[in-house]
Amino acid sequence: MTNKVVITGLGIVSPIGNKLQSFTDSLKSGINGVGNISLFDTNDFNVNIAAESSIILEDFFDKKELNRLDRFTAFSLIASRQAVKQAELNNPKDDNNIGVIVGSGIGGINTFEVQHKRLLKHPKRVSPYFIPSMISDIAAGQISIEHGFKGPNYGIVSACATGSHAIGDAYKQIKYGDADIILCGGSEAPITPMSIAGFSNMKALTKNSNISKACRPFDLQRDGFVMGEGAGIIILENEHSAIKRNVKILGEVVGYGATADAYHITSPVPNGLGASRAMEIALKENNVKATQIDYINAHGTSTPFNDKNETKAIKNTFKNHSSILSISSTKSMTGHLLGAAGAVEAICCIQAINESFIPPTINFENADPECDLNYNFNKSINKKVKYAMSNTFGFGGHNASLIFKQYE
Repeated sequence: MTNKVVITGLGIVSPIGNKLQSFTDSLKSGINGVGNISLFDTNDFNVNIAAESSIILEDFFDKKELNRLDRFTAFSLIASRQAVKQAELNNPKDDNNIGVIVGSGIGGINTFEVQHKRLLKHPKRVSPYFIPSMISDIAAGQISIEHGFKGPNYGIVSACATGSHAIGDAYKQIKYGDADIILCGGSEAPITPMSIAGFSNMKALTKNSNISKACRPFDLQRDGFVMGEGAGIIILENEHSAIKRNVKILGEVVGYGATADAYHITSPVPNGLGASRAMEIALKENNVKATQIDYINAHGTSTPFNDKNETKAIKNTFKNHSSILSISSTKSMTGHLLGAAGAVEAICCIQAINESFIPPTINFENADPECDLNYNFNKSINKKVKYAMSNTFGFGGHNASLIFKQYE
């Protein structure tokens, strides 16, 4: 016997909103979260734009706490508090059966850079909190400590697929009875000198400094992604538990597929078959028909190879239905949140279902004949969405697809 897995809480920190409703309103309005980098001096860099969150950490933590927390962990704690409040989990009766699975693509890179500068001056100046601030699993650990959740607890690292893999793992554990409730998702704070320089030098980031044209998924003139930061936290729960607690159910998870390209460390396999297999596995899990999918939140990074290969993958999976599907890349608004992308984009799907709309792919100007599906360019539309799919693909050839359904 397996359990139905439902959604009871959502939390968000992002470049276009730091609360669920403001984030949703920004999606509907096509708000561009990209701006000039303020977190460090970019005078010597090829890239000077990113999608930063406007959140003020000092409003949530005192100075002593912030000295022990990397920015990515702080994001995860803020988003988790929102989700816990919505799911009414502030005083749970059984902490032992509530888990936390939250990952990060590159973890506490800001902490690493700050402490490395200290190391170069003198090893004794490196903070004793360096390691527990930097490690990628610490977000999950800190969330469990803050709330007292004693169920399964770990972090996942799979580059840009991290958030989706965390949700997928949580879904499986609840489905097969290993936990009743799990907070899951991803958090990332990668707008640092080392990170921007590294991604820029490998030619993954756009060199376009025009904020309104820099991140343009599926546009012929796209030339790289824009870095973003933030966190997405989703609370998944056994349906029986949610009903017993009399908490509002926001949606249902009905599919998860994970595959590997086994091709290249950074480039997707040219035929899109790895991504296509992930979508097919997600559909098969609960016998969802391809024709039932109303909306796909595409990985849509605004890089030349990803966007055309994802288009091929969608066509491979959905055949004739691919021309009917509504698709968009919300990275055009949020930038690419790396390990948090899958979780933030899962929240986009859930909100699209609950508020009956398709978010836009903004900044489009020039049609690409190799990206010829309905990517809902520039403006959101009102549309009934019962089933939504979220795709995320990461360096190393990691592919993950999730399917969300309106709860009935």
